[in-house]
Amino acid sequence: MIQKSRSITHGALTSIPAGTVVTTIFVVETTGEGFVDLTREIKQFIHDAGAAEGLVTLFTRHTSASLTIQENADPSVLDDLLTALDRLAPQDGGWTHDTEGPDDMPAHIRTMLTSSSLQIPVAQGKLMLGTWQAIYLIEHRARPHRREIVAQFMGATR
Repeated sequence: MIQKSRSITHGALTSIPAGTVVTTIFVVETTGEGFVDLTREIKQFIHDAGAAEGLVTLFTRHTSASLTIQENADPSVLDDLLTALDRLAPQDGGWTHDTEGPDDMPAHIRTMLTSSSLQIPVAQGKLMLGTWQAIYLIEHRARPHRREIVAQFMGATR
């Protein structure tokens, strides 16, 4: 059922010339399956880029790790999300692709179900994340990996 909203409003429009692109690659050494909070590093990147208004794009250069924005207040949320992903793509799912081990195909499926890129607005030099939101790399493989995350700010600088 589609709900009708009682009211939808928006704030004042802002317009700025946006001619700057700043790019870096973060290298993340994971310890195996789980979430790695990247929020502090991305905030520092935005600061170092001199970002004022624009958009930051994050992209993982892998097919067995992904990116997400999730709650950062209660760690049990992340535990439950790992449980859900394991139920959706279990290691013992009868997969034919197992060249790199029994966790490889489930890792590919989990990446497909999540995301390889994120886009986050930047306003007044700050990421426009909600109060309880954080940016995470999700390592879907059991063993440690070296992951690369491309970060790119596009917009106006201070």
